[in-house]
Amino acid sequence: MEKIQIKNVIEAALMVAGRPLNLDGLLAVFGDGARPDRAEIREAIDTLREEYADRGIELAEVASGYRIQASADLSDWLSRLWQERPQRYSRALMETLALIAYRQPITRGEIEDIRGVSVSSNIVRTLLERNWVRVVGHRDVPGKPEMFGTTREFLDYFGLRRLDELPSLAELRDLDSLNVELELGMPFEAADASSDGETPDAPGDELALEDGGEGSEDEPVDPTVGEDSATELQESDRRDSLDATPAG
Repeated sequence: MEKIQIKNVIEAALMVAGRPLNLDGLLAVFGDGARPDRAEIREAIDTLREEYADRGIELAEVASGYRIQASADLSDWLSRLWQERPQRYSRALMETLALIAYRQPITRGEIEDIRGVSVSSNIVRTLLERNWVRVVGHRDVPGKPEMFGTTREFLDYFGLRRLDELPSLAELRDLDSLNVELELGMPFEAADASSDGETPDAPGDELALEDGGEGSEDEPVDPTVGEDSATELQESDRRDSLDATPAG
């Protein structure tokens, strides 16, 4: 089979597959006849990458294989093709996902110990339904809690081939939105997340409000909030009482 034909078959397969294809998947497209070898497949992939270099599409490698996708720098224009706003996830869900990605395998209880709040069942269910995380085993402690880890779909969604391509902790130091100590070596500038005043994640907190509102931020509750206002109110009442007392 000629190289140009091999390249065209691979290009078409990646365009219509609707999912990433690895080398075995690409070889299967050719059937049992004049099947190219792996070296020819890789050569065709490299050729396509070079051809796409100055175009609006690119051939990317992710955890599950290869896929043809739009260039990331065109997202501002391409987003206008869809009327629906992209789904937005709450900070609580993203913190939970980050802990699983960087500290896997990890149990739900360990996540709660680090975040200082309970993990909503809705958050765990959402991550499992998206197939971003999975149960990878059970901790050998009383109760045998489930241990969670990330999946290939998680890597595919974020355009990664391996976990070591995750942003380094140095890069994450600038993410002020993660206002919680993840025990990953990042500075902790917020209030103590392990405060007893924190409230658990509210049901449904895995999704941020679509109208731009904010879900539960899991911030510690300051027991002194309102004390100054209450003191001022008491002083005002005392003065009013004195003013109303008839002169002796």
